Amino acid sequence: MLFNFGIRNKTIKELRKKRGYTAQELSDRMKISKSLILRVDDMKLKDVPEPLKSKLTPILRGDDTDKIPW
Repeated sequence: MLFNFGIRNKTIKELRKKRGYTAQELSDRMKISKSLILRVDDMKLKDVPEPLKSKLTPILRGDDTDKIPW
């Protein structure tokens, strides 16, 4: 992806705090356990394993909030 390079070098914790999510809110939105979010919290997005990275990227990038019909 062309526009994905800016967030790849940031940690998951930085990205979720920027979006205003707690670990519990992010895990509820992704339907995974909170312990998994806390385990990868200090990892950079590019270092997260692929199945989880593909779920995390749209949420932390804000793709899902752009589609709210206000």
